[in-house]
Amino acid sequence: MRQAELTTRERLLSAAERLLLESGYERVSIRAVCAAAEANPAAVHYHFGSKEALVAALLQSRLGPLWESSMDSLEGRDATVAECVSAVIDPLATLAEDPIGRLHIRLLSRLVLGRHDIGWTARWFSLDPFVDLLRRQHPDMPDHEARGRWMLAFDLILGQFGAPLAGDHLLSPRAVTTLHAFVTAGLSAPVESR
Repeated sequence: MRQAELTTRERLLSAAERLLLESGYERVSIRAVCAAAEANPAAVHYHFGSKEALVAALLQSRLGPLWESSMDSLEGRDATVAECVSAVIDPLATLAEDPIGRLHIRLLSRLVLGRHDIGWTARWFSLDPFVDLLRRQHPDMPDHEARGRWMLAFDLILGQFGAPLAGDHLLSPRAVTTLHAFVTAGLSAPVESR
């Protein structure tokens, strides 16, 4: 598809993805994204508001469909905690095999682990559906406990898959299996009465 046929928003997303892959997050400026997309210098601010919001939109457009296909199959039934963890980890393991996928994981890790207030709009980028899935298996678990456990789980998962210092290091299949078991055990642990 020719550059002129793409919407400005999609041109910005594609340009940002290409530049981020080539140069990394720190070296890519909003101005460079606009220039690469052949867009008005204020286009990123108009369409997204900030560099972080642009990256969040990029991640939601690229990763959202992947997670939807994985997570939506768990909705409406009593999925086990292990199935929920697999639905999160397996797509990341697949993504990590590709340089663009690794870029997406590193960017997601940067935003999530940095506790940036993004205002995600895609369903599976919020903790709420994960909390609901966990509480279906553990109805005695308070909402705040389920939320806290998932936050720790995502910190661990994204720290393993998206560690910025890991470069192109891939988790071995054994490490992925261990991570899966560890996260499942943590989410499923009995609730301590305080």
